[in-house]
Amino acid sequence: MARVAVFFGGRSEEHEVSCVSAVAVIEALAHKGHDVLAVGIGRDGGWHLVDPASRPLAAEGPAVVLEVPDGALRSGDTRLAFDVAFPVLHGPYGEDGTVQGMFEMAGVPYVGSGVVGSAVAMDKDVAKRLFAEAGIPTSPFLTIRAGGFADDPAGVIARVAAVLGYPVFVKPAELGSSVGISRAVDDESLKDAVQEALRHGDKAVAEQEVRGREIEVAVLEGPRASVPGEIVVSGWYTYEAKYRDDATTLLVPAPLSEAAAAEVRELAKRAFTVLECRGLARVDFFYEEEGRGFVINEINTMPGFTPKSMFPMMWDATGLPYPDLCDELVGLALER
Repeated sequence: MARVAVFFGGRSEEHEVSCVSAVAVIEALAHKGHDVLAVGIGRDGGWHLVDPASRPLAAEGPAVVLEVPDGALRSGDTRLAFDVAFPVLHGPYGEDGTVQGMFEMAGVPYVGSGVVGSAVAMDKDVAKRLFAEAGIPTSPFLTIRAGGFADDPAGVIARVAAVLGYPVFVKPAELGSSVGISRAVDDESLKDAVQEALRHGDKAVAEQEVRGREIEVAVLEGPRASVPGEIVVSGWYTYEAKYRDDATTLLVPAPLSEAAAAEVRELAKRAFTVLECRGLARVDFFYEEEGRGFVINEINTMPGFTPKSMFPMMWDATGLPYPDLCDELVGLALER
């Protein structure tokens, strides 16, 4: 058994989701016999030693630092021994390659994708270009940069409308959990949507709306793909629908034909490989049954990780229960 340092919280807008996911991961690892150390990262970026048994889990407590290059984790004069890091961190400053780069410099084994896979998967613009180059169907899109929009907002709006038409979705290029996403149906709402997306970073992506079922696949290193799942929601999958709306229905396995399920699993594995992912990822698709078939949306390299989140649910339905899933991810990290 290993001593696992579970990192949670973080500076992104998904801080709260990370704290909830970390509780489940800590309990699962303890159930499998691992010794767990909890490190909470505050919204201000500070690292804290946290009692893993505390509930609710919060990024508060004695200060902790990770020393580079020896990989020592210290709280004051005390060195905190651990074998592997499990970064249960969603969004920027945790899922985008930044923390992964720190672990690499410190020589610390860690769960999940490396610097390249994490950074590329987080950047929707770069990821979509790589998908298209690899022949994985993706919806038409345009990238909007803050400087270009500030210089000529009318020109940007006109180009998006001419190339993509309406409706379109506008997203921050490097956020998850549907934060900062808006649906635009005309020039006025498009301008508002772009401004909202650019509040979260200097690059946004405008995508042509895809009308299809929302299908997801969980992938583990290998790559190995789970049975697909489906999200059934009224309207589109907002932050509230993901985490606060009881009307959202998660179907696992997804009601797909055997051929369609096999196809989307293969596409998910290809996408995982194309973006240089490792460890784990959730691959999200739209399914146009009477049109283009499966159209990739995005890859999430550290998806929501409670037992009721789609990634663990899909693996449970494939025959890998939640505690075993967490245990396997630790094993994969230690094997590298």
